[in-house]
Amino acid sequence: MSDCRPVHCFHAFDALYTALSGADPVPPTFPNEKCPLFVTWNTKPSRPGRAPRLRGCIGSFDALTLHDGLAEFALVSAFRDHRFRKIQLTELPHLQCVVSLLTDFEDASSYLDWDVGTHGIQISFNHPALLPQSESSTPSPFSSSSFLPRFTSSRQRFSACYLPDVIPEQGWTKIEAIDSAIAKAGWNGTISEDLRRSVKLRRYQSKLCSVDWEDYVDWRKQQTGLDLEIAGVAY
Repeated sequence: MSDCRPVHCFHAFDALYTALSGADPVPPTFPNEKCPLFVTWNTKPSRPGRAPRLRGCIGSFDALTLHDGLAEFALVSAFRDHRFRKIQLTELPHLQCVVSLLTDFEDASSYLDWDVGTHGIQISFNHPALLPQSESSTPSPFSSSSFLPRFTSSRQRFSACYLPDVIPEQGWTKIEAIDSAIAKAGWNGTISEDLRRSVKLRRYQSKLCSVDWEDYVDWRKQQTGLDLEIAGVAY
């Protein structure tokens, strides 16, 4: 898999701009390789020194062709991330696009078998009421409870993921990241050491690139020779 490059972000930005404005898209010219990918939209900070704010992030762990996959998930993350309202055309000048191409997937030997700053994590686990009773007398290095909640939920399987850059940005330890992922997956009960140990974890790495609106505008002008217009304002 080749590196993630600005042109990948430009293609994602172009998919969103043309979907909202009705302009004609610029045909992609980069290699149409297949890769799992995520597209992230951030709102740029209003003051220097502040971090961008997440505006939408969705992707696929299935390998997709880059031409169609980037365009599709540029729109899915902009319009279907239920944590946020749909992105509007007038927001584009305030946005940053980040593309993550996912590589090097490996099954981890335990929930701690990965490195912060190197790996992203994809976890899955069964409802804790389905966990077998442990017969080991070896004490856990972390707090654990033998109590298992009654199985009152119809949901039996949970899953969640974090991209590699998210965990160091949050300043989490491995255990904090795992506990956050367990909660993100939809589990709102007690997180015991037995539950952590039941987690099946896949670790992976990513190649990422980001561009701002201004970068995209310069690129599209070079491709088309035309200004971009939003709400009567030319860029």
